Amino acid sequence: MVNFNGFNMIFSDSLFSSYLDWFHSFNCSLLLGVLVFVALIFFFCLKEIFCLNMKKMEYQLGELLCSVFPTVILLLQMIPSLSILYYYGLMSMDSSLSLKVVGHQWYWSYDYGDVEGLEFDSYMLPVDDLYLGDKRLLDVDNLVWFLWIVICRFCITSSDVIHSWAIPSMCIKLDAMSGVVSVLKLYFYKVGVFYGQCSEICGANHSFMPVCLESTLLSLFKSWSLSYL
Repeated sequence: MVNFNGFNMIFSDSLFSSYLDWFHSFNCSLLLGVLVFVALIFFFCLKEIFCLNMKKMEYQLGELLCSVFPTVILLLQMIPSLSILYYYGLMSMDSSLSLKVVGHQWYWSYDYGDVEGLEFDSYMLPVDDLYLGDKRLLDVDNLVWFLWIVICRFCITSSDVIHSWAIPSMCIKLDAMSGVVSVLKLYFYKVGVFYGQCSEICGANHSFMPVCLESTLLSLFKSWSLSYL
């Protein structure tokens, strides 16, 4: 398979996004094969018409290839796409940690349903509070901590207008709507900090609602959770 590094996602911080990244590269490889096939057929037709000056042309082989080749392409796309859908369905069956995410104008609030009393608001850090190495418009005062190699469930809603909880490196973009709870499940297979933003035009400070998650080990998560209780 051809490696289309220029077209790949910049990051793939979850298993689901990694699978989507691979599937995207796989489809690019199939697209290259289609372009080469069409170019060869076009060149063959021009050669028969202009070089050999044939008045009667037979295209049984070409018709057969034009029927079989698209079928093979569809089968090659169907198998990995169904596998990804099957994986996502299995991942949604169970979760070990739940978090309620509520969008406000203009900040996020988080409530760990499995840890009584663990809830807080998350605001973007102002420029005056940033240190060397911090990310402007992305770092927050309260990070959301989650466990490494654990399926986590996010229940996303809104208290006012429509927001959008988005983390591009994980292929996540889910609208937060008032009166509606959207459920999303993630599996963190990397330890680190992941950034996102509100992707819905929700008002004047729409661009100042960053999302900041940190995947960590169980011991560190326990220490962090006890500091809030």
